[in-house]
Amino acid sequence: MRSPARSFEDLIVWQKAHRYVLSIYRLTNHFPKHEIFSLTAQMRRASISIPANIAEGFKKRGKADKVRFLNIAQGSVEECQYYLIVARDLKYGGDIEPIRISLKEVSKLLEGYMKAIERGIRPPSF
Repeated sequence: MRSPARSFEDLIVWQKAHRYVLSIYRLTNHFPKHEIFSLTAQMRRASISIPANIAEGFKKRGKADKVRFLNIAQGSVEECQYYLIVARDLKYGGDIEPIRISLKEVSKLLEGYMKAIERGIRPPSF
């Protein structure tokens, strides 16, 4: 069994969310320049919100506070899913399926992490 996380950086869900952010930045670097203040900015903002809210929730003491920040991260996951659909349909950035798969993995890990906290289980480096 893994030991409890001492920092948000120890959380597998945060690590995978951070990698997702990096992939979004790489993807959006190839978007048309006219998208810089619209889809590019929206995708980057929503993606970075996921690990940022995981990090912020990590230090919250109360269960309700932790879960609230993780729920905000979940909302950003859903927002990102939509932006990936738009990018795919506009044929921006090539094959986005691997990025969609990584986002789904983040979503599943986030859901498990939230459920563990709601049950009062001190999750390992989830």
